[in-house]
Amino acid sequence: MLNFKPSKLTMALLSGGLLSMSSIALAAEEATAEQQAEEEVEVIEVTGFRRSLVESMNTKRYSSSVVEAITAEDIGKLPDSSIAESIARLPGLTAQRLDGRASKVSIRGFGENESATTFNGREQVSIDDNRGVQFDLYPSEIMSGVTVYKTPDATIEGEGIAGVVDLQTVRPLSKGERVIAINGTYEETSFEELNPDADNNGFRGSFAYMDQFADDTVGVAIAISTMSSPNQEKRWNAWGYPELTDENGNVVGSILGGAKPFVRSSTLERDSVMGVLEFAPTDDLHLTFDALYVDFTDEKILRGIEVPFAWGQGSISADTAVVDPETGFVTSAITEGQRVVVRNDYEEREAELNSYGFNAEYNLNDNWDLEFDASYSKVEREIWSLESYSGTGRGDSRGAADTIGYEFDGGNTGATFSHGLDYSDYDLMQLGGPLSWGWSSALNDKYGITGTEYENQAQDGFLNTPTVDDELTSLKFAATQALDNDYVSAITYGVSYKDREKTKDSDGFFMTVSSFSLENPGMMSVPEQYRLGSANLGFIGMGDMIAYNVRGLMNDGYYDLLSEKLTNTSHETKSFTVKEEITAFFVKADLDMEVGGLPLTGNVGVRYVQTDQSSQGNAFGTENGLVITSPTDISHDYSHVLPSLNLSLALDDTQTIRFGAAKTISRARLDEMNASVSATYNQQPDSNGNYWSVSGGNPELEPKEAIGIDLTYDNYFSAEGYFSVALFHKDLSEWIFDGNYEVDMSGVADPATGEIPPNSTGTGNGKVNGGEGTLWGYELSVALPFNVFSESLDGFGVIASYTGVESDIEDQNGNEFELPGLSDSISSVTAYYENHGFQVRASMRHREDFKGDVYGIGFDSVQVDIEGETIVDAQIGYDFGEGGFESLKGLSVFIQGYNLTEEPFTSLSGDNSLQVRDHQDYGRSYLLGFSYKL
Repeated sequence: MLNFKPSKLTMALLSGGLLSMSSIALAAEEATAEQQAEEEVEVIEVTGFRRSLVESMNTKRYSSSVVEAITAEDIGKLPDSSIAESIARLPGLTAQRLDGRASKVSIRGFGENESATTFNGREQVSIDDNRGVQFDLYPSEIMSGVTVYKTPDATIEGEGIAGVVDLQTVRPLSKGERVIAINGTYEETSFEELNPDADNNGFRGSFAYMDQFADDTVGVAIAISTMSSPNQEKRWNAWGYPELTDENGNVVGSILGGAKPFVRSSTLERDSVMGVLEFAPTDDLHLTFDALYVDFTDEKILRGIEVPFAWGQGSISADTAVVDPETGFVTSAITEGQRVVVRNDYEEREAELNSYGFNAEYNLNDNWDLEFDASYSKVEREIWSLESYSGTGRGDSRGAADTIGYEFDGGNTGATFSHGLDYSDYDLMQLGGPLSWGWSSALNDKYGITGTEYENQAQDGFLNTPTVDDELTSLKFAATQALDNDYVSAITYGVSYKDREKTKDSDGFFMTVSSFSLENPGMMSVPEQYRLGSANLGFIGMGDMIAYNVRGLMNDGYYDLLSEKLTNTSHETKSFTVKEEITAFFVKADLDMEVGGLPLTGNVGVRYVQTDQSSQGNAFGTENGLVITSPTDISHDYSHVLPSLNLSLALDDTQTIRFGAAKTISRARLDEMNASVSATYNQQPDSNGNYWSVSGGNPELEPKEAIGIDLTYDNYFSAEGYFSVALFHKDLSEWIFDGNYEVDMSGVADPATGEIPPNSTGTGNGKVNGGEGTLWGYELSVALPFNVFSESLDGFGVIASYTGVESDIEDQNGNEFELPGLSDSISSVTAYYENHGFQVRASMRHREDFKGDVYGIGFDSVQVDIEGETIVDAQIGYDFGEGGFESLKGLSVFIQGYNLTEEPFTSLSGDNSLQVRDHQDYGRSYLLGFSYKL
């Protein structure tokens, strides 16, 4: 058994209430040691941010796995305004921004799809098409902490090659006191309102209550939060860069195909309610029920001008073109006779999350503990994305044309333009489609314009309306047997079951102004009551443009709609239902022994996972221009054996060596597993002997696999300080790439005939398992309080980390492959001072270039090359109670600034750094707030 004696440092942490142990026996032993040492050591008492650092450090120190942790300073007071911002500063972790907010988290070079997110240990649903959780859905005000597991053990329910992120709520019985806390924050962006109907300020507020009753056998915690958070963006966006060839067909350069710059004003509104009820009627029984409800709305107002160049109507004079001699890229040019599309867009993304959990722990006797856990979570997401077009005339060649020039400045900011027309003139710019985009036979037939000069010219806007429903039910039963020997202290046996169903329904509608007909084919002037003035596009040289209330126009019947599903198969590909039933059996042995006189602890275990998955969708083709569908239902099952080992060798009371080894899996994206496919039945077999040609999802995809090894040295040299060196290596296999696979089309009718053909085998073109490779790297991290140098520096400190990652991965054809989310290096530094009530922090996080997923057309996930970035944040606060103002005890105030250097989000098209796909400037954000604890 472990006879290792805690040091004075450990004793001080215990007496200060900063170290939480789960073992009752250990707690009793350490309490006795604490009493013996009470007169020998001074109690360490730190509060606020420093306290959260110490608690986070101790979570890391005493965990059996390799973990990183964040602990709230107090209820409702995580160190940042967003969970993702806090997580992104942990060693080995970083975040990708979405609309200016840290949202998608990457662990050790793996993207969001290779990690799992749990809430109080339970896997969570996602509002996206895939499995990745958007962390801005979860309010930081209700969280007590976050633990990131970099190495698993057999009892952890989340599955991910990169790791598992566990979000945790408070437990009122462990607090031991009544808490009433109120937080309020005013938020403002550095940009003035970029759209006339937008706000650049907002607010956040939360109320938390926690108490214990009936001699501390009943605990209650309630947290209510609301948020209206503004965000604004000046965005350059390119359509693409077509290649230029000489008379022999050789590529000699490239040119701007077209651009879509705009200004965006958005407001993220989120209301949430969290409740926790604990009941411990006896020392042997502990019941916990928790519930979370989140109502989430992200509203975006977007206005801009789509400017065609090489892909437009205008002619480009060679005399005006300037060519970069190294790349052949045309950096500036002028086009004459060009017509543009003036865009007034509106997007609303709504999501409602319900999550419930029940946990029962029962101490059967001195040797057996039983646990039962049940949970249910569901999210419903709706998107309403509206595009409204206006210009000088309907179609490709009507209305006033413009002479437009562009010039790239050599950086990554995109191009600036010159123009001649006044795009803020409501008499010149009118509602209608200035370019012929609506190539739909159904749209032509609706208005009787087939064969006329207005054929394919009836699209005046577009409405995307995809919806997602994700539902997950989980059950778990475990029994832990305590043992009395020199090697194993306990063995845990268990079984768990998860039933998940995710459904996406994709739809889109052509918009046509209601006044349009063959007799009245012109544009429509914006009615006075919907005019809002203008939006300024001066940041790209286009000046002012008309701004109108497109929602009002739509709601009041100024547009007619026609479903794109009638003639476009893409929505059928994106619509699906995926189901998973996962049964797992696990056993874990807790190790507690001595090796060479040194204490060795940890665990060894194995998890057997059986998966039954199925997908329901449509096989479809076209007949006479219309989409014809036939339902599909494809099932697949497989199993995995996942062993794990975690060892922790204490060299002394401050130094620890950790070793971890495990086999892990990451399941395929749910949208890649869908059974909706474009299908064509051929009378002759292909080279594989199959009659069907199929493209779309692959319901038989299996998880990616990895065998990981971790080696870490930790040195906890003071109560508030440590440094750590870690090495990690992962062998990857069964990754997911584009390729061919065989499909069973039994029972599926030929879309062209409506009859079930005699041959049911098909060759699919889509995602397949395969390939292999390795990823390896190292992490350096330190928490350095300056009081180790001098007591006069007490309160000052630095937290820093650096991670370097390399990979060597090939697809199933032997081609090199770069992991999404992989940056060669990531780093973060936080400098702080906290003493006498003053709190000052400044943080920097940096990541190198990486491939990331962004929204494309129709909210498809598109992978692009994203430039590295450095984000700088800061906070100044004052706690009146800690400052000696007894009458104001419990009150603190703060001011925070985010993205202080106005770091843009930039993605490129290809390897040419001049070919900017996106340049998004979010400006800075400021928060002014208070917290009052009764």
